Amino acid sequence: METHQLWNVNFLNQILDTMAEGLFTLDDQGVITSWNRSMEKISGYTSQEAIGHNCSLIECSKCFGKMCPADINKCGVIQHGKTEANECFIKHKDGQDVAVIKNARLARDENGQILGIVETITDLTELKKIKKTAEEAQRKLKKAYRLGNIIGKSAVMQTVFDAIRAAANSRATVLIQGESGTGKELVAGAIHYNGTSEANPLVTVNCSALSETLLESELFGHVKGAFTGAHKDRKGRFEEADGGTVFLDEIGELTPYMQVKLLRVLQEREIERVGDSKKRKINIRIIAATHKNLFELTQQGKFREDLFYRLKVFPIIVPPLRHRREDIPLLVSHFIKKGNKREKKSIKGVDTEGMKRLMEHSWPGNIRELENAIEHGFVICNSDQITRSDLPVELRGSRTYIEKRSHFSPVSPPRSPQPDKAVKLTKEALLTLLEDCNWNKAEVGRQLQKSRTSVWKYMNKWNIPLQKE
Repeated sequence: METHQLWNVNFLNQILDTMAEGLFTLDDQGVITSWNRSMEKISGYTSQEAIGHNCSLIECSKCFGKMCPADINKCGVIQHGKTEANECFIKHKDGQDVAVIKNARLARDENGQILGIVETITDLTELKKIKKTAEEAQRKLKKAYRLGNIIGKSAVMQTVFDAIRAAANSRATVLIQGESGTGKELVAGAIHYNGTSEANPLVTVNCSALSETLLESELFGHVKGAFTGAHKDRKGRFEEADGGTVFLDEIGELTPYMQVKLLRVLQEREIERVGDSKKRKINIRIIAATHKNLFELTQQGKFREDLFYRLKVFPIIVPPLRHRREDIPLLVSHFIKKGNKREKKSIKGVDTEGMKRLMEHSWPGNIRELENAIEHGFVICNSDQITRSDLPVELRGSRTYIEKRSHFSPVSPPRSPQPDKAVKLTKEALLTLLEDCNWNKAEVGRQLQKSRTSVWKYMNKWNIPLQKE
């Protein structure tokens, strides 16, 4: 029997030592009788140092300095049988304060006699670090989306800034229009983070990146068993953004079915998860963006007119880079600062001939293309200035390169992107462009003024592999 009891005690001690929480016990006189390994780690005191002392050893900020626990009979646990979990500090052996959650409960035998007190300590140090990291990330995100981070001094950009400020002070639905690479997502972020709902989530969904079925589940969520693989209920992005903003990028890619679903959300401000009939109210602000001309799409019957007018309550047009050339030097300076920090270099700028080429280029890929051009320069540049020869080949004025590409990508693109009216694309032209863009389908789409989904469809149609073989 004694052997069995000894085995039970040893087994219990092992269980206590595997706990992530700190745990210690006190007898009916307030003296520490056990001290697990997590308590050793949290407090810095070994069990040999702690056992036999009272719990003033760790100087809990909630009770130290009072008569408790020097007088166990005045301890709140004795009087009430337990204490609620409280966030407080205990003193580490080395002297620093440790943030913890402290909980205590009185233990009695079958006759009601006090056996002692069990206290648990949850270390909040890592949680505090995670919280601090999250707060810092949120601070940086807000900083990234400040108006000052949308760079431009041109008159057309001042108009955009005025529109962002007006939209930020409203909950109206916003439609951001502009070519690919103009910074529509930055504008959406600036509206959210400079508005009254900045503390609430900004959820971004690219409408062209998912099939209709996946997009519906992503936006609306689903219930268990709604389709194969739906093993549990899942919130959609609309519910996740409750109180905040949903940014729907590439809104022009929505299928007719999803257009109807979105129209109901805008009208009723409620959603139904896939496979569910329960209506759920949501409080969200919708910002949509597109590189397509939605008005033309409505005329062609490809986009619902009622949805178009629901979306364009407050329209913002982001100008292409070729219409704000005076901003190019500012943008170049910004990208060089980013590059120096990233690559640990000390490039001072772009020389006169290089800047001339940057100012003359038509920039079909807009700001994204400019940033890529500067990154290209960082790879090649061996001095403190990026020269014309450091820029991508299409910016060096190579006539051969331009003629090679002219049959699928006009050097001077139209003012508004019109992918549906582009020159007929051939398999050979697409293969050439894929090679030129190192098989980056997003960049190919920008050069063709088509969505990445369209590029994938062409590749599938002509049995072109997704990756270079």
